[in-house]
Amino acid sequence: MKRHLISAADLSRADALLILDTAEELAQLADRPIKKLPTLRGRTVVNLFYEDSTRTRISFEAAAKRLSADVINFSAKGSSVGKGESLKDTALTLEAMGADAVVIRHSASGAAHRLAGWVRGSVLNAGDGTHEHPTQALLDAFTIRRRFRGGSRGGQGGSGGMGPPRSGGFRGVAPPGQHSTALDGLRVTIVGDVLHSRVARSNVLLLSTLGAEVTLAAPPTLLPLAVGSRSG
Repeated sequence: MKRHLISAADLSRADALLILDTAEELAQLADRPIKKLPTLRGRTVVNLFYEDSTRTRISFEAAAKRLSADVINFSAKGSSVGKGESLKDTALTLEAMGADAVVIRHSASGAAHRLAGWVRGSVLNAGDGTHEHPTQALLDAFTIRRRFRGGSRGGQGGSGGMGPPRSGGFRGVAPPGQHSTALDGLRVTIVGDVLHSRVARSNVLLLSTLGAEVTLAAPPTLLPLAVGSRSG
């Protein structure tokens, strides 16, 4: 598995399934009296957010703390960014602090990629401009798999309890008699402004890697030029 997660394309099928299976195991922490594991004890995780966020930032903070990591939250508001500090300046500061992992959300596409070239720790892209949001795509895949595949254990499945995905409407149909821990044969439709949706772009890549057949539904002006259109 690669050191950074910048794009959903960074994940092989085996990588994605390993992450989803691990998430399935870690989800059981919510039912335990002590909701912590020592996995990241002694590690420092920085949440570097240049855009306003509630759910995403809190989710990353909670996940890191449940794995016993030391968490530093950075918000562009009220920081030296207002005085002209660049992303590279901030990255060099984090590098000097010895950050083991940096979760970044930024309004500029490609920001996560640039950051990965400036720090030695792992970089996780929590959304960069209209480029990608691979961690949200993983959550969507986790929810879809629970609903249509019964998670990693082959059960009957449920609603997943993870809330609706942000990227549009999903329509999935599992082929009769087929069961898989991946999403082979599942048909998924993403509806909406695909051109400007970083989540939709990551979903197309990840769901396809997991074997789903992905269809995009949008007016031609809201589809990327590289996507073929079919009317009817």
